[in-house]
Amino acid sequence: MSAYWLDESQVRVADLALMCEQVTQIADYPHASRVERNLVIYDIGSLNLSDPSETQEVSAEWFTALDSGPGVIAIKGAFADTSTIDAATTVFESIIDGEKIDNTTKGDHFGKPGANARIWNAQEKLARANPDVYAAYYSNRVLALGSLAWLGPNYQMTSQVNVVYPGGKPQEPHRDYHLGFMSIEQAQRYPRHIHQSSRYYTLQGAVAHCDMPVESGPTMLLPHSQKYSHGYLAWQNQGIKDYFSAHMIQLPLEKGDVIFFNPALIHGAGENKSTDIVRMANLLQVSSAFGRAMETVDRTDICLRVYATLRNLGNSGNLTPIQIADVIAATAEGYPFPTNLDSDQPVNGMVPLSQAELLRQALTQDWPQPQLRSQLLAQNDRRKA
Repeated sequence: MSAYWLDESQVRVADLALMCEQVTQIADYPHASRVERNLVIYDIGSLNLSDPSETQEVSAEWFTALDSGPGVIAIKGAFADTSTIDAATTVFESIIDGEKIDNTTKGDHFGKPGANARIWNAQEKLARANPDVYAAYYSNRVLALGSLAWLGPNYQMTSQVNVVYPGGKPQEPHRDYHLGFMSIEQAQRYPRHIHQSSRYYTLQGAVAHCDMPVESGPTMLLPHSQKYSHGYLAWQNQGIKDYFSAHMIQLPLEKGDVIFFNPALIHGAGENKSTDIVRMANLLQVSSAFGRAMETVDRTDICLRVYATLRNLGNSGNLTPIQIADVIAATAEGYPFPTNLDSDQPVNGMVPLSQAELLRQALTQDWPQPQLRSQLLAQNDRRKA
């Protein structure tokens, strides 16, 4: 078979093991606090993320860890003030209770549907329920820097809350979106270079909304497995599953910790063996401006719902300009394409105005809410075919 194509018959446990037996060296990550069970761990208190030069260094380091390193990083204490986590948890619990009344069974990509609780499009639902909490949550610098490090600017934030109750069973080990959501037959139709490049269009992350000791089943991770060329064809192989079970690690997390991992890393939610821990995580799936996000998000609606909050917090100085920029990045569409170039023509440059730029302009010029609504809706109309 040509080297252009990959085939399931080429899957070898020994080839995966060769990748996973690499040892993560702390010397490669000078801003990290330690390496624990082959994972790179950062303590938020030891990072100066307000220093642009250090921020650049940390971003490059995070990319290296996610790409050619173990494929996963943890930032301890990323939400130093966990009251924001608690407030968001309260909103999420209310949403879950409301959706249970609707008797809607929530599917789980790699787990049994209905066994746990899931909030799809949790980002938009949080903004609708409580814009103040939304703004506080997504002004977190760690969420923005992790996304920027892997994807660059104009990324698309989406999130799904996952709750695993005591006794909740583990997921099957897998890789994630895009190719990870295809059958073996479908994935084999994509040439080798797509298997390698697709990972750069999505970043996986998780925010711990409670303390997660190992018995509660934090995510099972196989460090360095993202480097295995045939990984998207291997996850259903029994030998690969057995190797994963024998060599995966689980990192205990505390409320407010954040992890990021390469979507090509073989992983899966763990079994909740506790008797009293309801494990909640907000799963972040951040997409490149050049890719396709999994979920449809009404970003116009979120912009309008959080605008008053951003306007008030910005004018009062309770959010810094950088924090406001981070919320805008998580909220608005930052990339101006696709659009209708007959009606949404480039102005003063090669591209039309993006939604994020329009929201930024409104805040800078202190527009009243009706003016922003009118401009956003007019922009949406110009973009229609």
